[in-house]
Amino acid sequence: MAATAHAGTKAAGAVDAVTSKVDRGDFGGAESAIATALAAADLTVEQQQALRFERERMRRIRLDFTLDRAAALAQVRKSIPDLRDAEFDAWDRAGLVERMDIDGQPRYFKRAVSNLYRLSPEAAARRAPPVKPFSEGPNEQLNAHHAEVVAAARDGATSVAPRRLRVTQSLVVDADAVPAGETVRAWIPYPRAIEGQQQDIGLLGTVPAGGQVAPADTLQRTAYMERSAVAGQPTEFSVSYELTVYGRHFAIDPQRVRATPDDPALAPYLREQAPHIVFSSELRAFSAKVVGEETNPYLVSRKLFEAVDRIPWAGAREYSTITNISDYALHAGHADCGQQTLLLMALLRLNGIPARWQSGWVYSDDAVGYDNMHDWGWLYLAPYGWVPMDVTTGQLASDDPALRWFYLGGLDAYRIAFNDDYSRDFVPAKQHFRSETVDSQRGEAEWRGGNLYFDQWDYRFEWQMLPTGNDAASAGDNDNNTTVGETRG
Repeated sequence: MAATAHAGTKAAGAVDAVTSKVDRGDFGGAESAIATALAAADLTVEQQQALRFERERMRRIRLDFTLDRAAALAQVRKSIPDLRDAEFDAWDRAGLVERMDIDGQPRYFKRAVSNLYRLSPEAAARRAPPVKPFSEGPNEQLNAHHAEVVAAARDGATSVAPRRLRVTQSLVVDADAVPAGETVRAWIPYPRAIEGQQQDIGLLGTVPAGGQVAPADTLQRTAYMERSAVAGQPTEFSVSYELTVYGRHFAIDPQRVRATPDDPALAPYLREQAPHIVFSSELRAFSAKVVGEETNPYLVSRKLFEAVDRIPWAGAREYSTITNISDYALHAGHADCGQQTLLLMALLRLNGIPARWQSGWVYSDDAVGYDNMHDWGWLYLAPYGWVPMDVTTGQLASDDPALRWFYLGGLDAYRIAFNDDYSRDFVPAKQHFRSETVDSQRGEAEWRGGNLYFDQWDYRFEWQMLPTGNDAASAGDNDNNTTVGETRG
């Protein structure tokens, strides 16, 4: 027994050592250690899989960090023609140009240059005209819809201002990505009914016909389909449905909020959830600095919300390449919606406030034509129960507290939730590694030869707003909005 335990500990240590090497950019050392460990006879199936995933993670990191220094400089000089090398190097040293040194060679994130202009006012100011404005969703700024939701909730209602829409989401595998005749398996996100948030969901159909929608209690719900690959042709899958989405608003009185009750049902939302929610010493120190002596759960939440909201938004590398996302958000100097949400969840749980994940897609009225992937969450405040939070949209510019703090206790009616947790198994289960190991918004695909990664397929999100009521099914047929390959919000 002692020898077996020692072997298991040694094998686990080998996996941890490889993970650390990959995180440090020592890909050569990691590959050597993986080969040695896989040749040993004392690995469990899970440990073998973990090592093989580290090999795959290195491949994915290389796909994200495609630029050498010369290429990164050339990209910056497209907007700043008179850029001096010393300027770039100063931004680089300050961590404003995201890079990873792989086997001793600096490699820059493929979105590092566009992110630079979000992170550095100095760099943004140096750009030569014409300067393209950053893309933002209409609900990222205070607008009439926020006031509509708050006003409709004044009588105590928490689900108001419904919107109905029709969606077709597609996943298109590249021609010849899979040998002709082989079966391609695809999972496309599909919403689950959530009382008071999204209801009256109606499946209109799948392509190919006969798609299998996962059970309603599946926390990362999908529609599953299969079809055979044809030589020289893309393999396309899609699912179409309609649903009604409600705005949410909880008028929270801090004086009524009390400590989290000792309820076993809340326990899963208070604990660490490795690898992405870990109560590290750095997280504890950050929390202590932000929270101070405050003990009221709502006011603690607001302090933490403000602190995470101050982290600048920037386009993110693939989540599957990051070992601990909340820790990454704490230290990277920037974060996207899912990274900010996981960091806030970790901080809330650390402070005894239950928090959970939600994610899906945001969109707009037809005239605006905006949509994007997005992640947000929920926190538990007694006696109100679960209330929503969207720290990435953050505080709105208003002197009215109900509008300023709209997204700490409220949601707009322009978002579909596909996921009520992260890193959950699909139904039916995937046989190979997922492309997105945390979220589920674009879809997944595989064949018997392995996973199909994002560079082997594309996706489309088509939507149209419908009137609420019984005439919804026949309205809006000529007013589609289509997004292809958009980035996470």
